[in-house]
Amino acid sequence: MTERVLSGMQPSADSLHLGNYLGALVSWIDLQESCDAFFFIPDMHAVTVAQNPAELTERVRRTAAQYIAAGIDPERSTLFVQSHVPQHAQLAWVMICQTGMGEAGRMTQFKDKSAKSGSEHAGVGLFTYPMLQAADILLYQPHSVPVGEDQKQHVELTRNLAQRFNHRYGETFRVPELTVPQAGARIYDLQSPTAKMSKSAESPNGLLNLMDTDKRMAKKIRSAVTDDGAEIRFDREAKPGVSNLLSIHSALSGKSFEQLEDEFAGKMYGHLKVDLAEIVVERLGPVRDRALELLDDPAELDALLARGAQKARAAAEPVLADVYQKLGFLPAAA
Repeated sequence: MTERVLSGMQPSADSLHLGNYLGALVSWIDLQESCDAFFFIPDMHAVTVAQNPAELTERVRRTAAQYIAAGIDPERSTLFVQSHVPQHAQLAWVMICQTGMGEAGRMTQFKDKSAKSGSEHAGVGLFTYPMLQAADILLYQPHSVPVGEDQKQHVELTRNLAQRFNHRYGETFRVPELTVPQAGARIYDLQSPTAKMSKSAESPNGLLNLMDTDKRMAKKIRSAVTDDGAEIRFDREAKPGVSNLLSIHSALSGKSFEQLEDEFAGKMYGHLKVDLAEIVVERLGPVRDRALELLDDPAELDALLARGAQKARAAAEPVLADVYQKLGFLPAAA
């Protein structure tokens, strides 16, 4: 039996960044070769904070285009938009009703995000979105869920909710395994190399975006923060800036840290930056160009997503029907 995996990234910016690419997309591309892969764009999660509607529509398309341009094949993977599959919202309500207030209140992401604007301004959707995330996962009965470190707590909640529902109503959900991709999972901000690369970066120069121009990519690499001294070696504690550049180089070139240290022995930071800029442009430039081609034909892109949503609904419908039957919901008359 082919194992099923599921993952997604929010459409919260005009471009994915290098951390998204190396920390998620690269491993997704490998997974679709051996697994029944479901990849989605969680636009319902995006509206837990205020969104400009036209901007959200565009960002969903841009995210989908970047998935495909990076190597996600809609013929081999099921690629879809969350809001195109109504079963996500329907199962989310069931998951909310299975979750205790204390359990939901312990979610650290809610604490962190609500603290920024004050808990009195945080929407209920922000509080309950881990239950929607549980529904996202359990609808498709995946064997594993590849996520970043910041989402581990939510997948643990999903596992708990699946086990709780199975105990109360009978075997229904597969309890998914949590996997954290190892290759490239930690790419740091180019301007603050002790902070993880993130869309919420303090400076846009710290983000290496997939949709940046070649010139912009190279400039960001050349202006990346380095460290005292001149030796090029990997030492995350003593030399976070250089170590981050070496991590990016290693992930894109396939060379080990030892090989890179030998290659740049006796050279200056500028040499590393010039070489890395060439590699980044060579790798990411074609991804950007392909994404722009896809965005030039939004009707065809939307058609691809519609076909993916149809496949996703076909997988989700029987799972939700089983849940509704076990809960005792009266079936709708034909």
